[in-house]
Amino acid sequence: MATFDEREKGFENKFKLDEEFKFKATARRNKLLGLWAADLLGLNEAEAQAYAQEVVKSDFERPGDDDVLEKVFGDLQAKGVDSSEHIVRKHMDELLIEAMQQVHDGV
Repeated sequence: MATFDEREKGFENKFKLDEEFKFKATARRNKLLGLWAADLLGLNEAEAQAYAQEVVKSDFERPGDDDVLEKVFGDLQAKGVDSSEHIVRKHMDELLIEAMQQVHDGV
């Protein structure tokens, strides 16, 4: 019985670590996305950092990525930046891979 309990605890720990990794990678992706959008919006360094934090916080409004997509795309549209939801979504996907690597490497 002890072996079963140990295996169960091992699976629980792995699940916890996997969820923590996903959370960190998503937050990093959102920050990178915010910095990318800030560049398109013509923000200076301080404004870009503040905007990136706004993008990270926007992810807590609703489950999923739609809240982040809507924020960034809406802000780009409001400033007249030529973009589309597809381009922003594609960039989000690309940045998630980069963010996962950064979190994995401890950057």
